[in-house]
Amino acid sequence: MLFDIGNVLLRFDFKLALDKLAAESEVGDAVEVLARIDRVKLAYEDGQIGRAAFLRAAFDVLRYRGTEAGFIAAWEDIFEPNAPMFALVEQLHGRLPLYLLSNTNDIHLEYLRRRHPLFARFDGGVFSHEAHASKPGREIFQIVCRQCHLEPATTFFIDDLLPNIEMARSLGFQCHHYHHEQHGALIAQLRESGVK
Repeated sequence: MLFDIGNVLLRFDFKLALDKLAAESEVGDAVEVLARIDRVKLAYEDGQIGRAAFLRAAFDVLRYRGTEAGFIAAWEDIFEPNAPMFALVEQLHGRLPLYLLSNTNDIHLEYLRRRHPLFARFDGGVFSHEAHASKPGREIFQIVCRQCHLEPATTFFIDDLLPNIEMARSLGFQCHHYHHEQHGALIAQLRESGVK
């Protein structure tokens, strides 16, 4: 099985970070903070720039007055465990190979591994900042198949974003378009697929 992270395993709310960053920035509006951060965040998540370059660029576009440690703490603190999905992973661990496929960055990935032992339950994964490719692009799906030795036809992929699901389906994956308020729909589909 292949899992996305954001809004699947953990729910996230960037506004939590944006409000904290706006308070330490000359850009006082959280919406404007997001617009400016987006200019550099995508390059960071695609691995086109590293952490140091991202932080320099973010500080510059926001005219951020705080410390690097304060910025990273705000950037990390956006996640909340999705308890039903955590329980599902615990039930499946040891019974099926479990992998991750996520558009993310090293700050978030290091934080999640540090804070959530659940991530040790996975057998591996592919992350956009390391792969230099991101969903919904075809390339990152090809990379995860190679690196994790997956066959799309026998791999069940869970993601919250429809473009990612559509690309995965076009490549032959079994898919579930996930929403945390409809967790039962995932369980029902897994049972129909033969996963008890």
